[in-house]
Amino acid sequence: MIGVFDSGFGGLTVLSALVARLPGFDYLYLGDSARAPYGGRSHEAVYQFTREAVEFLFDAGCPLVILACNTASARALRTLQQRHLPARRPDRRILGVVRPAAEALAGLPPEALPGTTAPRATGVAAVLGTAGTIASDSYRLELAKLAPRLRLVQQACPLWVPLVEAGELDGAGTEFFLRKYLDPVLAADPHPERILLACTHYPLLRPAIRRILDQAPGGAAIEILEQGRLVADRLVTWMARHPEMAARLGRGGARGYLTTDDPGWFAARAEALLGIPIAAEAVRLPAVE
Repeated sequence: MIGVFDSGFGGLTVLSALVARLPGFDYLYLGDSARAPYGGRSHEAVYQFTREAVEFLFDAGCPLVILACNTASARALRTLQQRHLPARRPDRRILGVVRPAAEALAGLPPEALPGTTAPRATGVAAVLGTAGTIASDSYRLELAKLAPRLRLVQQACPLWVPLVEAGELDGAGTEFFLRKYLDPVLAADPHPERILLACTHYPLLRPAIRRILDQAPGGAAIEILEQGRLVADRLVTWMARHPEMAARLGRGGARGYLTTDDPGWFAARAEALLGIPIAAEAVRLPAVE
């Protein structure tokens, strides 16, 4: 199975794209809704929560885990890859969403080889993310290597995840909080050419975000990037370069959904997002020493 982890149900936007692009594989989704959102958590808490989730998915039979959560990818992935895996799980792999999204912002195609850069990429790009993701500066660090001439605007949007988790995807109140964070981005001169929704929850707000952009002078030309498709396209390429991992993954088309909170609440939101009925199971994540 391919494990997909997120702090809540927003990562289902990534899972949906993965299933559409690689439908034959088995997937097991885990949402840590009981402790969401991760965006305002300390670095240590995010690392510990992410390590617990990854270990749970490994024990459940997932040799490959995708961190759909930007905060987890920004604050925990590198340490997990460089320290935790070599010491405890050398035969497992963890991938995140920051690098694939940064490559897309730099204009690199999904099939670009590791180490490929786009030094001539210019213009302005914007990243909208949680407070934790923006504070990590992960996107600026990645783009400094990939496209050093690309100007980056970063904007933390701490109230967007609670809006999505509460089901408040439209209306006057939602628009107020969308504009609160979009207006500083639109004030950039020149406007960003591309805006990355650097949180898996944010695509659920895309229709309202698109409407606000279209109403702004020059905003209709701004491209919105969602991570689900970016990650899915690049996972196809990654699998082709790592056939040994692809051979270890089940291909029965199975789908599993786990949550650390109320499974009925989770299933209702997942069904609305995925458009299919699902059965969710509540789990407890054991502490990892």
